[in-house]
Amino acid sequence: MKSSPALTDVQFRLTAAAVFVAVLPHMLRLPWLISAPVLALITLRWVQRRRSTKRLPAWIKLPLVLLFPVLIIFHYGNLFGREPGSALACAMLVLKLLETDNRRDARAAICFSAFVLMSALLFNQGMWITVLLCAALVILLAALRALESARTQWLPDLRSGAFALVGALPLALCAFVLFPRLASPLWGAPNDTTARTGLGDRMAPGTMQELLIDDSPAFRVVFDGTPPPRDKLYWRGPVLWQFDGSAWTRPEWLASRSGDDDVHVRGARVGYEVTLEPSERHWLLALDVPLLAPQGAVRGADMSLVSRSRVDDPTRYRMVSAPDYVLEPVLDSLHRRLALQLPAGFDPRSRALAQRWRDAFHGDPNRIINAALGMIRDQFTYTLNAPLLGRDSVDDFLFDTQRGFCEHFSSAFTFLMRAAGIPARVVTGYQGGYFNQFGNYWVVRQSDAHAWSEVWLEGRGWVRVDPTAAVSPQRVQAGARAAAGASAPWYQADWLMSIRNRMDLINRFWNDAIVQFNALRQQSLLTPFGVDKAEYPQLMLAMLILGSLLLGLFAWWVMRAPKPAGDALDAAYARLCRKLARAGTARGPAEGPLSLAMRVATTWPAQRNLQELFAQYVGLRYASALPAPERIQNFTRAVAALRLPAATRTARQSS
Repeated sequence: MKSSPALTDVQFRLTAAAVFVAVLPHMLRLPWLISAPVLALITLRWVQRRRSTKRLPAWIKLPLVLLFPVLIIFHYGNLFGREPGSALACAMLVLKLLETDNRRDARAAICFSAFVLMSALLFNQGMWITVLLCAALVILLAALRALESARTQWLPDLRSGAFALVGALPLALCAFVLFPRLASPLWGAPNDTTARTGLGDRMAPGTMQELLIDDSPAFRVVFDGTPPPRDKLYWRGPVLWQFDGSAWTRPEWLASRSGDDDVHVRGARVGYEVTLEPSERHWLLALDVPLLAPQGAVRGADMSLVSRSRVDDPTRYRMVSAPDYVLEPVLDSLHRRLALQLPAGFDPRSRALAQRWRDAFHGDPNRIINAALGMIRDQFTYTLNAPLLGRDSVDDFLFDTQRGFCEHFSSAFTFLMRAAGIPARVVTGYQGGYFNQFGNYWVVRQSDAHAWSEVWLEGRGWVRVDPTAAVSPQRVQAGARAAAGASAPWYQADWLMSIRNRMDLINRFWNDAIVQFNALRQQSLLTPFGVDKAEYPQLMLAMLILGSLLLGLFAWWVMRAPKPAGDALDAAYARLCRKLARAGTARGPAEGPLSLAMRVATTWPAQRNLQELFAQYVGLRYASALPAPERIQNFTRAVAALRLPAATRTARQSS
């Protein structure tokens, strides 16, 4: 079998660049245990190729083939699923680059790069990541184009790749809109062991810190009318009941207990629409408290909403809530037992303090609550840089560090209430949000994550108590942006908020128009043409018709421009003649290159480079049947670099 030609330096560099941009979108998500070796191997291969064109020995490549699967299994526990699968694909692609020395291997590496690049969309379908992937695709197309030529410059190949991508976009858009979509995917992947940033069913000191520094949107809300004040925007998530001394958790079976008859509405209801970003969790968010459960979700007795399926895609649902309510006026015996549970042997000083309050106030829950809030307001500090806590986390926080954020305050307050005999629980969710005046909607970011407490009072049911508001009122009244101001003053800049609002409006449009374009919306595309519900054959027919029209228009555009006669060498010679004509020496209709060269020599005897160009052209055109591409490129570049003084109009007319 005929061997494949070896790669030139430009061809290898573009192939290596294609591999690099393919793995780059995965680098921020992969663990350093895998990303560091991947980037190191790309760098070492680049350096090795610049110094030598020899193939790497097998004793270097084979151990690496075994090493990466071991590292992936060590970190993820298996090789299956999106996370480990994409990590393995990145590793194998880089290993392919180590043995890429000819065009056949380069084509395989570039095609594999396209697959790895596409796999990044399994984790993020946002607009900006899509734009970056399109830019990376230009490099892949340029690398494929470079394999078909022997250029010594990479810029023309990049230009060709960009033109190819622009030409393909209309046809790709046609296929995206009209290619029949299924209501569910053809295949599934095992659940990954990791999840995106989002609320969980476990809260321990420090677990919410990642959320509080994450500025990405969690969900967006459009109210039907006037929204409640910002300090009333408590978005309910998981409700945590059980405390083991270090973390608060939620019983899995609690969501199945219906809460349909446990809430009494006082005042007006609030209607709104929520668009929840993917979290890879089951929690749905709603304004406290929700009066219904969206389709495909369950509302528990604690008013938390749990979706039957994971939120892996942007999810939109309608909600109605009651900001003024009475929740569970008669406390269920099971709920009472759960709301008073405390682990034995933990936090003795906190228990003693709660007991002293109970004795001093004769068990009056209102006075006990006020005493706890007063202590927090007078002695504690809100900060995201909270010190680490030991085994008795509540004691350490209340009596030693006295510095923390919402999860510290809600955990300690709930513990004190239970120790004083008052049923209490922790509620996690989000508080506040930012109004986007450009799109007339509210955006709640991950940094708005919050935790508060609920206590049960006789005749009032479950009552929200936010101890964070006692120590940091600006956190509730102005949002996380103001509360984080001491740690990041730049975060409060109005111009930055204006830019973020505009960018979020673009992201919202992208989600509505692209990410959430599903089979139901596709079936209504042909409604203007009299088709109420487009079936698959009708969609395919529309795609074929529109695709044929686009291809016809593209073919017409390509063929309409007059093509230069001859090959690349003749095109360069024609350019040389045009430059001479502008300088006042036009070639005659039947004048050959040697005759023109003699006339040019008499006109410009000092321009010896012109005689060299004519000599090169004669040698390339008439001295060899198939001149080398490199020599033609050198001649083309020399003609492009030629500079001649422009002649006057009289001189051009006389010539």
